[in-house]
Amino acid sequence: MNLGWGRVSRALSWPSGSVLDSRRCVFALTLLTLLMQVVVEANSWWSLAMNPLLIPEAYIIGAQPLCSQLVGLSQGQKKLCQLYQDHMQYIGEGAKTGIRECQYQFRHRRWNCSTVDNSSVFGRVMQIGKEAVNRRRRSGRSGTTRSCPTLTMSSFFCPSVCVCACAGSRETAFTYAISAAGVVNAVSRACREGELSSCGCSRAARPKDLPRDWLWGGCGDNLNYGYRFSKEFVDAREREKSYPKGTAESARLLMNLHNNEAGRRTVSDLAHVSCKCHGVSGSCSLKTCWLQLADFRKVGDALKEKYDSAASMKLNSRGKMVQMHSKFNPPTSYDLVYIDGSPDYCLPNQTTGSLGTVGRLCNKTSEGMDGCELMCCGRGYDQYKAQVVERCHCKFHWCCYVKCKRCTKTVDQFVCK
Repeated sequence: MNLGWGRVSRALSWPSGSVLDSRRCVFALTLLTLLMQVVVEANSWWSLAMNPLLIPEAYIIGAQPLCSQLVGLSQGQKKLCQLYQDHMQYIGEGAKTGIRECQYQFRHRRWNCSTVDNSSVFGRVMQIGKEAVNRRRRSGRSGTTRSCPTLTMSSFFCPSVCVCACAGSRETAFTYAISAAGVVNAVSRACREGELSSCGCSRAARPKDLPRDWLWGGCGDNLNYGYRFSKEFVDAREREKSYPKGTAESARLLMNLHNNEAGRRTVSDLAHVSCKCHGVSGSCSLKTCWLQLADFRKVGDALKEKYDSAASMKLNSRGKMVQMHSKFNPPTSYDLVYIDGSPDYCLPNQTTGSLGTVGRLCNKTSEGMDGCELMCCGRGYDQYKAQVVERCHCKFHWCCYVKCKRCTKTVDQFVCK
């Protein structure tokens, strides 16, 4: 990848003997180098979802500079990139899958997983918790309430934004889990399709309850490989960090690792045996079975339920995460956990990244979160007429396709004030 250093050096050339100009140039180059390092550190591997370089042709033999120039990777992730360059495309696809599923699951919520722009996936939403921590610090309380470092740049979903390492809301928990799940899903299926050089079809053991006369084979999704690679790559950034026990930063690190694992285990738990019949005229006298991942929508549904029942956690005196309310059952490795409360997301807030619900569509007849009363936070709503184009008068034609007309109708829509 050419960063244009040749053009920079020519543009910054100076007359021979000009000591002042040379010093200025050295200072400018030094500053530019530092800024580039800051940009890289402020990014996360989630930026791979937006990276236009993620095409198979980009991963050629000897393309080592590609990994060093991809923004958002930690040092450990860069090393994995160099070893498994053909995997990077599918890590990006996993990130995209996670973003799309997050937006689907929260489409009727005040926080709807809106992306800010092509370079910043979720904006400053991951900063939730910083202000509460700072308030507690000003009040003189200690332990996990110490202030987040103002220059921490460990943004996981916000490639162009400096994000406080203490941000630990429910929304952060879900986004970490769905992203880790997306990587497992994408890499496991890439193995099955023969797209990766270091893995192939699943080698999972034959299930004990499978009938003896059914064949165990075929080419299943390589869940074992996808799980292990996701754990190595996604968790690398967190495992490279080291914070003193009992600090807010260490609590956020433990929270992130827990939710990453919860996302991966959800994919593994929903994987199932799929079979295909063989025989004369579909008699199904013989079956071939293999391991198959569930549709990712089921993974999103399961993680959304875990989001709704996520456990509030805190650090104890020994620096370990424990449940805030002991009367509830402790969370398992399949459950989501969080350490900071969430705002109501009713109004725009540049500090937390909340986009507010002004202008959002709502359902006048619903009493749920998509209803106008809750979605609009009691501000009321406006009603207007809108024209909607739909498919209609569909007919089946032999053989074999369906042809529809496009019809326009006027509907009532309701928008939050």
